[in-house]
Amino acid sequence: MSKTMKIMSKNFCFKSLISIFILIYFSNISHSNPITAWDKASPSVVSVLPTWPGFKKPGFGAPPGTAPEGTGIVISSLGHILTASHVVKKAKSIEIRDINGNKFIAKLILDDPNTDLAIIKAEIDITPINISKDKPKIASSACLISNSFGLDLGITCGVVSAIGRKNTGFNKIENFVQTDAAANPGSSGGALVNKNGELIGMMSGIFTKNTDTNSGVNFAVSSELILKIIQLEIN
Repeated sequence: MSKTMKIMSKNFCFKSLISIFILIYFSNISHSNPITAWDKASPSVVSVLPTWPGFKKPGFGAPPGTAPEGTGIVISSLGHILTASHVVKKAKSIEIRDINGNKFIAKLILDDPNTDLAIIKAEIDITPINISKDKPKIASSACLISNSFGLDLGITCGVVSAIGRKNTGFNKIENFVQTDAAANPGSSGGALVNKNGELIGMMSGIFTKNTDTNSGVNFAVSSELILKIIQLEIN
């Protein structure tokens, strides 16, 4: 083989390796893209609008004395929706709003303040979310789909900061996934999902001392605990 042929062969191999590395790199980016998480999970997430006795209806920019607005996650084909107990526990009526803006009446069928989990039910035809059976890995990507500040559904992303968090003082029974994905009032009951759009937690609490807004230390009830409640109450 001539010297020129050898150089051409080496250049071809080098360029092939570069092409393979580029393909792998962009494949990984695509796989962890928040767009995938949003597209797969958001149709299964709803806004929750409770009306409390003596309180006005919630909504963006609502004055003090307004019931808290929150988020819910469709978990069964029968219309069961997971949400936070502290959002609906005092509600005299509950409305939900799907991603397309359609509103439905829901009723409370389970309230467990010990875990901050509640289940409401509505006559809806919405595909339930896929729930991860695996524990998330620390530092893996995590996105929160929620009705932050009552603005309707949106997405924020970060990482799984810790798993198995307990003794935070939020709930009597705790098994939290900690994340830095931004959460604010209205995010309670929101869906914390992995890069594949699978549920890894339901947003429950924001750790803050001076203000009820995002501090980057947020706690979601783990899918492990959620599955136990579903198995007991639905299955």
